[in-house]
Amino acid sequence: MPELPEVETVVRGLRLALPGRRIMSVRLGKTDFIDDPAALERELPGKKIIGVERFGKFLLFGLESPNGVSKECYLLVHLGMTGQLVTCTPDAPVAPHTHAFFSLDDGRELRYTDVRRFGRIAFLANGAHEVALSKLGLEPLEATEQQLAERLRDRRAPIKSVLLNQHVLRGIGNIYADESLWRAQIHPMRIAASLSAKEIRQLHRAVQLVLNEAIRMRGSSVSDYVDADGERGEFQLRHRVYQREGKKCPRCGGTIRRIIVGGRSSHFCPQCQRVPRDTKKSGGQHSGSRRAQKSTRIRL
Repeated sequence: MPELPEVETVVRGLRLALPGRRIMSVRLGKTDFIDDPAALERELPGKKIIGVERFGKFLLFGLESPNGVSKECYLLVHLGMTGQLVTCTPDAPVAPHTHAFFSLDDGRELRYTDVRRFGRIAFLANGAHEVALSKLGLEPLEATEQQLAERLRDRRAPIKSVLLNQHVLRGIGNIYADESLWRAQIHPMRIAASLSAKEIRQLHRAVQLVLNEAIRMRGSSVSDYVDADGERGEFQLRHRVYQREGKKCPRCGGTIRRIIVGGRSSHFCPQCQRVPRDTKKSGGQHSGSRRAQKSTRIRL
């Protein structure tokens, strides 16, 4: 699933190309991931794109009506697990599973492609975007160490699960949770509330370092992700633990392991990231299911 660095990379690319452009027409394929397909076809033609922002893993397109009266209109996009959003010329080959075409006034198209259709597209007006995004947590790149500490203080869940909780921190997924915990030398099964002030400081620094480095390298292309120009990212070349089970830890030479935490695969080094005492008897496994939970559509 595209996470914060991937979505930020897409946003930065689209921000160079879309503001000031007007949507001329909308053509849709499969629409089961679109909140109200008729609203897109009815409301978007004629709207000018005045801004492109990221909110967690969501892309938010600010729209303006032709007369400039209505500015509280937004196109909300979530890439789900396999979504891609690229600009191209109309004669460019159409990738399989392309389900939305937005024709622009400069002759180009904005296309949304999604193999698994776990993403989301919605037209939101009259403040509905604030309601849709109100339940999301802190922005990891802006959160202070104190704010992070406050969010973790009463959490009795494993720190890996807490990092994935979009109500706590918005935008972090499996890749960057694993990489951040490795950087901070914290075991993914550590209870969040048990972290010391020093460990929270290390985690806060690690999260921001990892995310910023991933953004500089235009994200991780481990599956379907490409940026707004259709190019792959490069941060997967810098992964230290994610999907590196059985390989040597680049820090201490230990063997990287994979366990299930909260239904999600978690990669860590047992030498650098010491297993919590209360989980040693069960081999560091979470007490829940060992099978990863099936992904569902994002409704936040």
